[in-house]
Amino acid sequence: MSIVALHHVRKVYDTKVAVDDMSFTIGPGMMFGLLGPNGSGKTSTIRMMIGITVPDSGTVELFGAPFDRRALSRVGYLPEERGLYKKMKVVDQLVFLGQMHGLDAATASRRAHAWCERLQILESVQKRTEDLSKGMQQKIQFISTLLHEPELIIMDEPFSGLDPVNASLLQDTLEELRNQGRSILFSTHRMDQVERMCDQICLIHNSKLVLSGSMRDIKSRYPVNRVQVVFQGDDAFLAHAAVASVKRHNEHAEIVLRPSADNAGDAQQLLAFALAHGTRILRFELTEPTLEEIFIETVGTDHADFDTQSRMHRVVDGAAHA
Repeated sequence: MSIVALHHVRKVYDTKVAVDDMSFTIGPGMMFGLLGPNGSGKTSTIRMMIGITVPDSGTVELFGAPFDRRALSRVGYLPEERGLYKKMKVVDQLVFLGQMHGLDAATASRRAHAWCERLQILESVQKRTEDLSKGMQQKIQFISTLLHEPELIIMDEPFSGLDPVNASLLQDTLEELRNQGRSILFSTHRMDQVERMCDQICLIHNSKLVLSGSMRDIKSRYPVNRVQVVFQGDDAFLAHAAVASVKRHNEHAEIVLRPSADNAGDAQQLLAFALAHGTRILRFELTEPTLEEIFIETVGTDHADFDTQSRMHRVVDGAAHA
């Protein structure tokens, strides 16, 4: 039984096509990445999935049945926009939100304290929301999504505003929940997070699905012809005949090898050439293309906005709590 199934879903706002012919399924215990630039249709897809809006055409299924609002009791949803009450204390807010999901006050309080301890914010439970940082508020919303122990967890840009330490903490938590059998969908334009965490992905561009499947299957369609190298000294090896292109960052280079039936052999020749010229190699790794590179190859010249968003988001998140 699929946990989520979208069949040829379409949504139009006035003359703007937000989602066009979208189909995918999410199975039990799956981490699913909904990936795309801002404005590509990710949030519109999620809103149809949980009944906030209705598709103009196509169908949505939850837990193996046509969409029924009663099934939402089994769903936890973290929206991209924060929706906390600024004047309420953290613990009161979490208890209230737990009760909104059908928990009694004692159960909601017990679970709220356990989650706050787990996410290292127990000392803040008596503070008002407005007195907390954006990252702390994001963790509170994260907790509120999980209090009723949903089977399907949907998170729209869950790592927004988090420093690297707290982003890692939330990633570990999501992976633990997936290992417990929960199905998790999160949308993001952070390809690096999707690549590390997700079993399957759906990549959206200009309202359309352009790439979907398991990470392993998608990667297997592309040659292992990237070399990551960190070096000191002579850089003459970067002009070797096996090299198709190079991105140079001081003493770090990202190399794409020319098409070949033996990229591993070409990489070995490149390494031997570098060593023969006295270059000191600190790292030399033959890799498959990243998801970002695959996206760029898939959509061609239309990639620029997404490429910039993805890189800028990494910079902003890394500096948010510096």
